[in-house]
Amino acid sequence: MSPSPAPPEALLIVGHGTREAAGVAGFNALVARVAARTEVAVAGGFIELSAPPLTEAASSLVAAGHHRVVAVPLVLVAAGHSKGDIPAAMLRETLRHPGLTYTYGRPLGVHPTVLRLLEERLDAQVPPAERADVAVLLVGRGTTDPDANAEVAKVCRLLWEGRGLAMVEPAFVSLARPSVPEGLERCRRLGATRIVVLPYFLFDGVLPQRVVSQAQAWAGEHPELEVRVADLIGDCDGLADVVLERYAEAAAGPVAINCDTCLYRVALPGFEARLGAPQTPHHHPDDAGHHHHDAGPEHHHDDADQHHHSH
Repeated sequence: MSPSPAPPEALLIVGHGTREAAGVAGFNALVARVAARTEVAVAGGFIELSAPPLTEAASSLVAAGHHRVVAVPLVLVAAGHSKGDIPAAMLRETLRHPGLTYTYGRPLGVHPTVLRLLEERLDAQVPPAERADVAVLLVGRGTTDPDANAEVAKVCRLLWEGRGLAMVEPAFVSLARPSVPEGLERCRRLGATRIVVLPYFLFDGVLPQRVVSQAQAWAGEHPELEVRVADLIGDCDGLADVVLERYAEAAAGPVAINCDTCLYRVALPGFEARLGAPQTPHHHPDDAGHHHHDAGPEHHHDDADQHHHSH
């Protein structure tokens, strides 16, 4: 009798974490949506700040007999979380669970479906027929990783191409410039009278809320302009499509990750000290098996993507 085939790799969806209950609920809803659309086992967890912790999700898969998993980082751009924090956390899980192996998927990235979802959020604020009069300010998280910030600029260009918008400008809510007020002022100086602030975020949290408050404050100082803030991407079928695509490509074979402009592999001007920096996993308050050491100013848990890296 031939041996039965090995079960397909389970899918482990890895999020960053947020202190906002609505953000946690959005993540959990997406995990459930993905699980309902596939025959493979699915679990999801966070690397910090909120439950369920990654270790709980990984343990649940191992307990169900799954020792081969695909870890998909639920992040929009490849910055410190996807480049270092999540691989470090996954390495820790393989040490905790002998026999557990994982394949690492790509971040959601600059994907046509993500662009379509952003376009849908925009259309909910301004009819497509009026786009020629509309400036879009796409607001990313912002990181100390130039490569990640450049990805946001790339999304801006791809969103602008072929959609008839007056302009699409980038801005960041933390750690990088232009800030939200600076980005809005740039749009104004370029002649914009109608601006849609488009948050480049998956779920609610401290930073998306900051985008709204900063945009509203600036708009209050410029009553002659129309400023609207679009919804976040959120839990939806399109987002589940991208997660499942990232799972499928990782399960099928090695995933090619762009390292050409990664500050941990290339000495970029002003960031030479980051070259080859070691990686350490985040501390998670619900992970009793890990005691966090003070790693200094590199570990800033609210706003920074300034951690460590290994492909």
